[in-house]
Amino acid sequence: MQYFKINGKSRLGGEIDVHGAKNSVLPILAGAVLIRGTSVIHNCPDLSDVRATINILRHLGANVNKEGSTLIADTTVINQNSIPEEMMQELRSSIIFLGALSSRTGSACLFFPGGCDIGLRPIDLHIKALERLGYELSFDGRNICCENKTACGHRIVFPLESVGATENAILASVFLKGKTTIINAAREPEIEDLASFLNSAGADIKGASTSVIEINGVSSLESTEYTVIPDRIEASTFMSAAAITGSDILINNVNHIHLSPVVPQFYEMGCAIYAQKNSLRIKAPERLKRVKLIQTRAYPGFPTDSQAVLMAALTSAKGSSVIEENIFENRFKHVPELIKFGADISIQSKIALVHGVDYLHGAAAQCTDLRSGAALVIEALRAEGESTITKIEHIDRGYEKIENSLSLLGADIKRIQDEKGR
Repeated sequence: MQYFKINGKSRLGGEIDVHGAKNSVLPILAGAVLIRGTSVIHNCPDLSDVRATINILRHLGANVNKEGSTLIADTTVINQNSIPEEMMQELRSSIIFLGALSSRTGSACLFFPGGCDIGLRPIDLHIKALERLGYELSFDGRNICCENKTACGHRIVFPLESVGATENAILASVFLKGKTTIINAAREPEIEDLASFLNSAGADIKGASTSVIEINGVSSLESTEYTVIPDRIEASTFMSAAAITGSDILINNVNHIHLSPVVPQFYEMGCAIYAQKNSLRIKAPERLKRVKLIQTRAYPGFPTDSQAVLMAALTSAKGSSVIEENIFENRFKHVPELIKFGADISIQSKIALVHGVDYLHGAAAQCTDLRSGAALVIEALRAEGESTITKIEHIDRGYEKIENSLSLLGADIKRIQDEKGR
């Protein structure tokens, strides 16, 4: 068992680099399945979710190598069209292989996907989109199968924005004859990144940063080289770490446009933010101010993935803050763990009321999902005394050695290997 041991109350300083976006890399790797050639992907982080996706690619017949932050995937040969239970259960985003595999091989069978337990993520929008394109789908209670018999470009109208369903529809449409139009598409930067990657290989996708995406079918995709965008959620995590500890740090490799939904909240907390070309300096006050209201929304609204780390920062702010979670119904599972540190938080339905406290103490806490784990680490940075954070495999899904990054800034955090399982 591995866990983090953190001694709090350290002031952070210095600079840190943001790695490539987890939520971009995974769909891009699925998109590599469409290429009869080699994809050279730069700025690819070393995450457990990325390793799980690489294992899926190898299972499908691809030859994949990773050298530092560069991943080379040769998908000239794809000789499997099914993904078994043990691979699918490792991450929920694996459902996007349904569109990619069906598009490349003509059919696909996937076990129902797993991932973080943060609430229902129904795949009905994925299924309806593929059926709208003419794919035939079946579900036997365990496996989802998709077959291309008469699929062609069509008009898809989503009743609500869905990142995964938009990505699946794009991947399933690249080779279809005619034009596919996606109405009410999700606008997250990671979707634009996927489209840019596919376009670099020869796809014809327009409007990926808007709510209307058009895909004109092409006959094939060729080898490409591409650099993944920075991870905006990791950047907001480092910003939260600086905010709660009253620190002054420089964060490199950021996209300021992608961070625009979270910057106003840090201003409201009393932080000074200085934007440079590809960097952001954040200077926090000794004690943060409250934030009147944070409401999670689809992009360009406040991201649900940043909700937990901002909540952690606000637990020691002066005054009371309100956070409304509108994306996932189980996205407050970190609250009981934050309370162990002395935080004062009450929950009513999808509303969290965070009363800032003067003092946080060390605690033994347990990660319940990826973003909750990051929130616990941030809380421990402020707490007086020693804290231990267990089940950190959740954190490793989305942060590349977060303990090394924070140590570079001066945090007292160590990854401990307990050989006896204590």
